[in-house]
Amino acid sequence: WLMSDNMHHQWLLLAACFWVIFMFMVASKFITLTFKDPDGYGAKQEPLVLTAVTKVEEVRGPEEKHWPEDFQSPGKAFSGNLIRQHLVHMERLELLRNVCRDTALRNLSHTAVSKFVLDRIFVCDKHKILFCQTPKVGNTQWKKVLIVLNGAFSSIEEIPENVVHDHEKNGLPRLSSFTDAEIKKRLNLYFKFFIVRDPFERLISAFKDKFVHNPRFEPWYRHEIAPGIIRKYRKNRTETRGLQFEDFVRYLGDPNHRWLDVQFGDHIIHWVTYVELCAPCEITYSVIGHHETLEDDAPYILKAAGIDHLVSYPTIPPGITVYNKTKVERYFSGISKRDIRRLYARFEGDFKLFGYREPDFLLN
Repeated sequence: WLMSDNMHHQWLLLAACFWVIFMFMVASKFITLTFKDPDGYGAKQEPLVLTAVTKVEEVRGPEEKHWPEDFQSPGKAFSGNLIRQHLVHMERLELLRNVCRDTALRNLSHTAVSKFVLDRIFVCDKHKILFCQTPKVGNTQWKKVLIVLNGAFSSIEEIPENVVHDHEKNGLPRLSSFTDAEIKKRLNLYFKFFIVRDPFERLISAFKDKFVHNPRFEPWYRHEIAPGIIRKYRKNRTETRGLQFEDFVRYLGDPNHRWLDVQFGDHIIHWVTYVELCAPCEITYSVIGHHETLEDDAPYILKAAGIDHLVSYPTIPPGITVYNKTKVERYFSGISKRDIRRLYARFEGDFKLFGYREPDFLLN
């Protein structure tokens, strides 16, 4: 009996030791990722292109947007899920910084912080938040969150759908509406985030929304943009169908696509790269959410921005964020390998910066 009791105590002691070692490893990883220099690549950033050429500098002061208490109090007990979430997001930012330093990808990962970029960034001064819009990844819901935070409406349910994208009525100023000094201040001090998804799945979503379903309040996609792409990129001139995905891919993968982009204006935001939209190597973002893990990322972003007690992200329909590999393969099944490779070459920066794998059908 005594021997059995001793063995029981030894097993308990051994289990406790393993638990202490495991928690020490988790804490060490957490501290390492949290306190790495977030601006290690900043010294070689491109200049901020505004009215006058200047440079985004890191400024730390009393107005800086701090992480909420749950993320920074060393004496506070962290929940396992909160630690896992924080590690995931720190690893995403670390990957971003490493790819930004890769000189071989510089042309695909860097862009000037121009008015085009600043037009994509919405401002919530009351809570010191900047949100960069990346269409086709659920941005409408995030705009609703900011509209409520800015005080234009008291709840998300009250916001009419036709108001969300009406920038004269929704109370969401763009960063481009401020002076150079005000822009620099907000870029340096505010909490900044945006959302990404698999680049090819996003292109399919853009194609379906703008050229297949084509909302009647956006007739220019079907009546102006689609004919322009068809005239330039359709191989069979006798084909009379509307824009096909093959035409769309050929246009996007053309190294000389910009001459059409200029004609299409800002309507191209639904399919241009995340790099062109948000300048992630030039602007130091606080969090980058992924559409595929939005159920976890949305609450995390709200907590990290310190607003989780003020507003909730709208309910996400089941399965809507899951990457649909079958759908992607089906859409690309009739596209030539040459056209797919050219398309990937354009979006390679987005794949690499945000940890998305090169599609299997390109590797076969």
